[in-house]
Amino acid sequence: MINYNELKPGVFFILDGEPYEVLEFGFMRMQQRKPVAQTKIKNMITGKVLNRNFQHTDSFKEAEIDYKKVKFLYAHRDKFVFCEANNPSVRFELPQEAIGEQTKFLKPNSEVEVVSFEGKTINVNLPIKMQFKVIEAPPSIKGNTAQGGNKSVKIETGAMVNAPLFVNEDDIIEINTQTGEYSGRVNK
Repeated sequence: MINYNELKPGVFFILDGEPYEVLEFGFMRMQQRKPVAQTKIKNMITGKVLNRNFQHTDSFKEAEIDYKKVKFLYAHRDKFVFCEANNPSVRFELPQEAIGEQTKFLKPNSEVEVVSFEGKTINVNLPIKMQFKVIEAPPSIKGNTAQGGNKSVKIETGAMVNAPLFVNEDDIIEINTQTGEYSGRVNK
C-alpha cells in the first residue's frame, strides 16, 4: 500500500480501479488544518490529466505496470499490427483509440514500447526523438526571416509538421514525438 505522502512523480497507483501516474506532487499545510497532498495525476488508460488533493487517511494500491519492447509492422483500417522484437511470428493488433495521437509518428519497422496493466495493453510509448524523411515541402519564400520562418512539411507517415524554411523535400529531419515539434535536420 502507498500512503498519500509517497505519491511522488513517476509513481503508479490504482484509483477507482484504474491505473494513474503521478505527474506533480506538492505538500500543503495551512494553519490549524491537516496537511494535504496536492497532485496532478494522469489516467494511464484514457490519458486524462486531473488535479486531485489527498488527505492523510488516503492509501492506495500500487499499480503493476509492465513494459515490453515491440516492433511496429503496419497499419490497416484503423488497426495497428505489432510483433515481439525478437520473435516476429508473435503478432498482435491495437486499435487506433489505444494509441491516440501518436499514430501519426508510427513508421514501419520502428521499435516502440508497449505499456500493459493486468495483461491488457493500455498505451504505446514512442522514442522521444525519431527521424523521418520529408516527402512534401513547399518552396521557401524570400522575405523577412530575421525572426526565422516556418513552413508546414509532410513527413513519410503522412503527418504535417512545422519546420524551418531551409528544410527541403527528401531531407531527413528529427522530430520530438511527445510535442510533435521539429528538433533538427540530420546530415545525409
